[in-house]
Amino acid sequence: MPLTLPDLPYAANALEPHVDAKTMEIHHGKHHNAYVTNANKALEGTKFADMAAEDIIKHLGDVPEEKRAAVRNNAGGHVNHSLFWHVMAPPGKGGGGKPEGDLAKAIDTAFGSFDTFKEKFANAAATRFGSGWAWLCVMPGGKLDVCSTANQDNPMMGPAFAGCGGTPILGLDVWEHAYYLNYQNRRPDYVSAWWNVVNWGEVAKRFKAAH
Repeated sequence: MPLTLPDLPYAANALEPHVDAKTMEIHHGKHHNAYVTNANKALEGTKFADMAAEDIIKHLGDVPEEKRAAVRNNAGGHVNHSLFWHVMAPPGKGGGGKPEGDLAKAIDTAFGSFDTFKEKFANAAATRFGSGWAWLCVMPGGKLDVCSTANQDNPMMGPAFAGCGGTPILGLDVWEHAYYLNYQNRRPDYVSAWWNVVNWGEVAKRFKAAH
């Protein structure tokens, strides 16, 4: 099956005031949709055309060289955004608060405290030059780590492509199209507000599945 644009798991205005409806409409309906369309175009006629997007980016080195850049950018963009929509939820309806249970313990073990983790993650997001993503990943062995990637790279592509590895369970889009309408050039303000919509229940599910 060709890649398809997933529905948002909530209304476009559900994350307001932290993420505005207009940004969500453009981000999902235009940007993410373009990644899906362009990835399908690049994959057409290859053995990767019917593979899951996650499997495609895990084997990026096997994609024909003439198609690799398009697949990297567009299949990567599709995977990244498909995670992004689901690790957010409306404030007070799953969004915000703190992680609990095994995920909270793992964060404390890896970073010392939840607040220290937030600082490290926010710094990864704020200092990513140009466009890219900040990630919380489960590393081989189960420990958590924070990293950032450029453009639409994903840690599942591996260090050779993405500069870091692991299974991402939380991702923050710091491309300007994710925040510019509401926050202009104030990326740190966007990052700070975003914590109010993080869906820790979903992140915990992904943490459990990554083990």
